[in-house]
Amino acid sequence: MSPLKIIISGGGTGGHIYPAIAIADAIKEQRPDTEFLFVGAKGKMEMTKVPEAGYKIEGLGITGIKRSLSFSNLLFPFKLLKSSWRARQIIKEFKPHAAVGTGGYASGPTLRAAAKAGVPTILQEQNALPGITNRLLGKKAERICVAYPGMEKYFDKNKILLTGNPVRKKVVNIEGKREKALQHFGQNPTLKTVLVVGGSLGSLNINNALINNLETIKNNAGYLQMIWQTGEQTFTHVEKAVQKHKPQNVKVVKFINEMDLAYAAADLIISRAGAIAVSEISLVQKPVILVPFPFAAENHQKRNAEALQKRKAAEMIEDKDLNEKLLPEIQRLLQDDDLRAVMSRNIADIAVYDSADIIANEVLKTAQP
Repeated sequence: MSPLKIIISGGGTGGHIYPAIAIADAIKEQRPDTEFLFVGAKGKMEMTKVPEAGYKIEGLGITGIKRSLSFSNLLFPFKLLKSSWRARQIIKEFKPHAAVGTGGYASGPTLRAAAKAGVPTILQEQNALPGITNRLLGKKAERICVAYPGMEKYFDKNKILLTGNPVRKKVVNIEGKREKALQHFGQNPTLKTVLVVGGSLGSLNINNALINNLETIKNNAGYLQMIWQTGEQTFTHVEKAVQKHKPQNVKVVKFINEMDLAYAAADLIISRAGAIAVSEISLVQKPVILVPFPFAAENHQKRNAEALQKRKAAEMIEDKDLNEKLLPEIQRLLQDDDLRAVMSRNIADIAVYDSADIIANEVLKTAQP
């Protein structure tokens, strides 16, 4: 049997990169002889994260269109033409048996080139609201793997497969880790623990809302404590405020590497509504307050949050309401054990286990060696 060749394109953010790597890993488990080539955007984080995961990557000079008037927007058509030409070259040289797209700037030119060359394509759409690129690519795709029900509004229902989002298995393996987790973060086992994660870069607005309520959080030390991931850019800003108020029930960290322990420790999570964060939280079955990033493309994070809120699987607070609503909502949920239990059960119902393996099976079925 000749080696299988698979192209995977996705990047720009961890939400596109980590699913792509998870899919490759799952394919590799079933077909160790598979040869992979990733295609990303030059200068984006996939150009380092993919090689770190052990895979080859080619970069295209593609960029996005900025919302504001910008000289780079004038160059976009030329970058797109050049990237499309290079993508066709890559497909011709590599001769893949299938192409997988997980979203991001490079995914469009790569999957279009693959489809034009007769290579079967598979899309992995992480969000409740697909981007324009994936909606266009979906017309030529053999299979579209989605994370939310109701995607027939955007794609051919005969191509859709509900697979969930591939996540890092270690991150969601929290069983039996609560005691270790509380010790790791220096938490009191008799108190309720709130985990705050504003994405890998942190969230200035979530951080400011908590800073504005630090004195009240300090006064609630009799029943709540907080593990607060600030993100690197705002860590110093948050740390100064915490040093000023000196709340003994707040642990501030720049970044959490041991996310499995953070999830295991949490009684309630405050999080952005990125697709991978939502998928991880559903798999660990924790009650969550989702705060959609308002500048996400086509406001897709709000759609993600609304999809869960409708099923009573999460609460949602918009950025503009954080100062007024975040702390009261934290207090309300921590004081209602029954409601948190209902939220945990409901969010567990949307979790899809072994997502990467399900998608890998589809890729292997679709590939034409």
